[in-house]
Amino acid sequence: MLILSVAMTYQIELTRAEVESLRSEIADADDRESQLKARLENIDEVLRYARLSGYLHIRSRWTQLPGEPPIIDDADVDDWLPRFVVLQGQCLYYYLKSTDLSPQESTLLRDVVEVGQLPNFVPEDGKTRYAFFILTRQGLRFECSSSCEIQVDSWVRAVRSDCKLAEAGAEAKSKTSGGW
Repeated sequence: MLILSVAMTYQIELTRAEVESLRSEIADADDRESQLKARLENIDEVLRYARLSGYLHIRSRWTQLPGEPPIIDDADVDDWLPRFVVLQGQCLYYYLKSTDLSPQESTLLRDVVEVGQLPNFVPEDGKTRYAFFILTRQGLRFECSSSCEIQVDSWVRAVRSDCKLAEAGAEAKSKTSGGW
């Protein structure tokens, strides 16, 4: 039995099992601290080399392919999920949270065929959301939104630039005006 004197007025008695339990808790706390440090180092590494990163609300849609029946889209369902998105190198990474060690999903920029604006909308929270989409050659369409218009504009410009996609309006104007 271990006896501790605290401030010379109280004595606490701990059994061997209690002492071992406390030692185990300290070891668990040390392990948790090591895991958190590893996460912070990973986040630092990801963000250091990221061109752009931040939280966006995202939902995925498949586009209808020739010969397929129409896709049922229930517009009444709020399926926008917050994701931490990172544009790094030749890939877009989608994390559940910014502290996650690995992404839930990723999209190669070479698979992106179109990036465009979507109409603004107002969800139940009453805050206007600005939106855009990223369409892949496989027919997967990521619809992304944010309450910050500048953030959406930054994402659209960055992804278009990295994918070497022209703005839809600019491309159409250069074709009709005979521009090179």
